[in-house]
Amino acid sequence: MRKAIVKVGNHFAGMLTQDENGYHFAYDSNYIHSSGAQPVSLTLPLSESIYTSNVLFPFFDGLIPEGWLLDIAEKNWKINTRDRMGLLLVCCKDCIGNVSIEEMKEDIPS
Repeated sequence: MRKAIVKVGNHFAGMLTQDENGYHFAYDSNYIHSSGAQPVSLTLPLSESIYTSNVLFPFFDGLIPEGWLLDIAEKNWKINTRDRMGLLLVCCKDCIGNVSIEEMKEDIPS
């Protein structure tokens, strides 16, 4: 399972995960109830429900670079262009706009 922290501005907004069943996005409850909370996208309105999809949500997929920038990402990080979550995790820490994505590393038990 791969996990990503989704931020709106500098605020933790929710978690995006990928597992064998697809992709899941859930807003953080504290974020939803905070003043000035904004949805990540119009296609992902603020909700306590978990959004689920077989493919990466179009909004998040749209954050991934295209063209020569995608070629650079593919060569430098050796990521297949079909690995959309992998590309999102390495390319979208500092996106144009208000949303950023950070990989969440799972703790390894000692």
